Amino acid sequence: MRHAPDASSETTVSYRRSPSEVMRLDRLGSFHATRLSFMQTLLRRVEREDWRFERRLWEIDENGLGRAVYTVYGPERDYSLVAFAHDLPDDMRSDRVIATAWDATFSLFDGIPDEADLQRLEANVPKQEAGRVSDNELSLSRANRSVRLFNHVVESLASGQQPDRERVESTGYLMRTTAVYGSGKFGAADRVKIADRPDVSGPFQAEMLSVWLTRAFTLDLAEHLARCRGGERATTLDPDLRRLFGVGNSTGLGMAPFLMNHPVLFNNWIAAREEAFARVRALPIAGTEEIATFRDTLQAAIRNARFWTSDHPLQQDKLAVLRRDLETITGHTTDNAAFAGDRPWDRLWHWGQQTLGLEGQEALVPLILEPHGDLIDDLTACMAADEDSEFRINGGQTVTELRDLMVRSYDWALDTDYDTPDHNARFWYVSEEKLEPRLGERHSEDGGHLEQPLATGRDAARLKTALDAWRGGDLVADFLLAHPEHRHMVRRAQIAARFPYSEIRDNLIDATMLPIDLLRCKLSFFGASRFDPRSDRWVRICMYQGATFPHELLKAPA
Repeated sequence: MRHAPDASSETTVSYRRSPSEVMRLDRLGSFHATRLSFMQTLLRRVEREDWRFERRLWEIDENGLGRAVYTVYGPERDYSLVAFAHDLPDDMRSDRVIATAWDATFSLFDGIPDEADLQRLEANVPKQEAGRVSDNELSLSRANRSVRLFNHVVESLASGQQPDRERVESTGYLMRTTAVYGSGKFGAADRVKIADRPDVSGPFQAEMLSVWLTRAFTLDLAEHLARCRGGERATTLDPDLRRLFGVGNSTGLGMAPFLMNHPVLFNNWIAAREEAFARVRALPIAGTEEIATFRDTLQAAIRNARFWTSDHPLQQDKLAVLRRDLETITGHTTDNAAFAGDRPWDRLWHWGQQTLGLEGQEALVPLILEPHGDLIDDLTACMAADEDSEFRINGGQTVTELRDLMVRSYDWALDTDYDTPDHNARFWYVSEEKLEPRLGERHSEDGGHLEQPLATGRDAARLKTALDAWRGGDLVADFLLAHPEHRHMVRRAQIAARFPYSEIRDNLIDATMLPIDLLRCKLSFFGASRFDPRSDRWVRICMYQGATFPHELLKAPA
């Protein structure tokens, strides 16, 4: 990994997993959040840097309508979540991207909004993409209530009772976001505006801050409505029970192509994770504190898996495997003998490879990483990317050099027969209505002419065939003058030579490809948990469940 601290150190090279092992879609689709995930990174930062917090404004009436402002004060800059609560009829509540109304809408404001800002935002944020925001806004988002649990919590608190713990644990959130837009969408601030800010320059840090503050708003709203309805009888949530609420999220194909469209960034995410894993596996011993943290983290994973439910057959099977594997890990590590001897973490991983399924293997990775923050947390600084600097094609490369590169980096793709219908079954395109990525069925749907360049395996094979017709000493620049249709693949191939974890090593247009694996991989880096697919193309998750709240972690402003 480029620019990563000690990322190429000789002591960890032999412990680092190869791209051919890691970058398969079924393994990526079994990833779990780690301490390097973006939510965890943000929470460590705000605690380490002693950020402050204030709910600056609360203008919500007894019906739950109005506006609120939550501000965090960082070392150098301040950020404010501006929230609007709405009266949404039940028949208008939808998680689909085509929805036009929501229970709540939000924007993360760069600084502290004045009244003019609030009025401007109130006129536009509830409309979401139909409105207009400015580069003072870093994100735009919306959320819907989980109606049955939301009503149960409000009714319970209004009567002076705590909500049912099992109902809380089984759902895990009062509201779920249906989109959190950033990076210049719909007029919001472009990524370049915050790229040099240490507090939010890491991947998706502004969006993760928005969701964290949204979580606080959802609980405050429920407690406010309970007070309005119950008066003196009403109570607030027990702090331990409150902690069990996260923020839900419904997401679909719209985020899937991100991993293919940002190969350098994706490489850096994977490379940081794999370097961290290699560093821990290279440790000669396991300390008493590290073993205790491993076991505590394992018990937390078992509790999460116990209450993680799904109605989808695909996830039900994976959940069964995960629960079985976590019990197997528990049985193996109850005795300290599992951590004795030389290189205990490496031996534990090899045991897992031989014993566990993919779900269990990838669940073992965060368990091994969690006790070793002092060793690996510096790698979070390496997970961003200057993608512009890697965009230029090297036209001075020879055809022989590019052919050799193709054989090394795309051996997994070159022998597939892409004329076979099942190997060329889908096509990625962007919908005209919502400008969102979609996946079409090539042999039964129109629109193949709108295909996006995301079929990396097929396009790599086509590039290699075209290169074979040229002389080895010819320049890539001359080749591309004759064949400009291969520019995107030449760029990807040259990137893959420098960034070995940049390419998913599977056919992304195959009939058997599961888009849910792409979503699961990306969301694991966000720090999400409890993946609940509703099909192979969209999923519900939970974010920040079990995390601290701003008022618990951050001091009030002076």
